[in-house]
Amino acid sequence: MIIKLDTKSTIPIYVQLRNQIVMGIGKGYLKIGEGLPTVRQLAEDIGVNTMTVNKTYGILKNEGYIEIDRRKGAQVSPTVDPTGVFREKLESELMLLTAESTLKGISREEFMKICTEAYNKLNPTKLDLAGGTT
Repeated sequence: MIIKLDTKSTIPIYVQLRNQIVMGIGKGYLKIGEGLPTVRQLAEDIGVNTMTVNKTYGILKNEGYIEIDRRKGAQVSPTVDPTGVFREKLESELMLLTAESTLKGISREEFMKICTEAYNKLNPTKLDLAGGTT
């Protein structure tokens, strides 16, 4: 998986790195149980401070995307959210995106089309909630 960071972006590097790893898992580039580079190795590979990678790994662990073991290092974990915290985050972020889209003149139909296309890019064979294939 190739990680691309934008040093000129207003988005902090640790957030960009977190997002890139989550996208890598979502797209299937990183599989469940697959090991991630050590903090030191990843920091060296992408040219950032080890504390940045350490912070990113901590966030990914807290969000349930990776597990960290002293002997095995960081590995992709099955992502289960029994608390529903993710759903609350999803709804909040979708509300903001919906508001921004409306203010930019994007119709409901176009917004839904964009959402469906994005979902299908990452989940081409998964079942939707209605039981049909997407």
